[in-house]
Amino acid sequence: MNTENVLFAFALTLFAGLSTGIGSALAFFTKRTNTRFLTYSLGFSAGVMIYVSLVEIFQKSVHSFAEIYSPKASYAFTLLAFFGGIAFIALIDMLIPSYENPHEIRSIEEIDKAEYKIEKNKKLARMGLFSALAIAIHNFPEGIATFAAGLANPEVAIPIAFAIAIHNIPEGIAVSVPIYYATGNRRKAFLLSFLSGLAEPVGALVGFVFIYFIAGGMTPIISGVMFGTVAGIMVFISLDELLPTAEEYGEHHISIYGLVSGMAIMAVSLLLFM
Repeated sequence: MNTENVLFAFALTLFAGLSTGIGSALAFFTKRTNTRFLTYSLGFSAGVMIYVSLVEIFQKSVHSFAEIYSPKASYAFTLLAFFGGIAFIALIDMLIPSYENPHEIRSIEEIDKAEYKIEKNKKLARMGLFSALAIAIHNFPEGIATFAAGLANPEVAIPIAFAIAIHNIPEGIAVSVPIYYATGNRRKAFLLSFLSGLAEPVGALVGFVFIYFIAGGMTPIISGVMFGTVAGIMVFISLDELLPTAEEYGEHHISIYGLVSGMAIMAVSLLLFM
């Protein structure tokens, strides 16, 4: 076990998860959402995650399996792990009611005008608490994905962590604002938003325990399954969450420009570190 790599992977996961606190702070201290910047950022994050998943992490899964199996069998096992990861995160989506689903993210203005006309504070508090729970559930596999990327390739893991951090910012808004309007307590709203992001380092911890204490280390099979699953999770998050959220802000072309930019920068970074 490379202790430095493990600590680095944990640090990246903690950074990505706790960025929900940035969203909480933005909700409190800004009056308008910069939709163009947010749309570009979400598209950029999707581009980074899709490109690195399909070009780098998917191939790492194939190469890991290839240490034991034939090329054809290795590719087949990677496909199973990849679509298994997609099925896993899709199942989580299905189990969370749409009302509390953190994918239903809106701008600060829309939240102010719509959600908070509800008279009963209990409804607002319930919405915020369920959003925190839903986001925590979603952040758990993201934590495993970030941690795995950190173990596999620290240079590649850094842009992945930033991509996940960016998409956690709107989730922080979704948690903190309803709780603040229900309780009038900024500290409580910020704390719950902040804590919802802790599910990512918890996911990293679970991944660490499984890899090094249950599976006995990064064997070729464990590596192959983990990398393939992570690639599937990241692609699904990008297509199901990042791009649709960017589209909801009404800036279609900007989100695509961000997507292509993210792919291009990820491609150049991979080339430089070859």
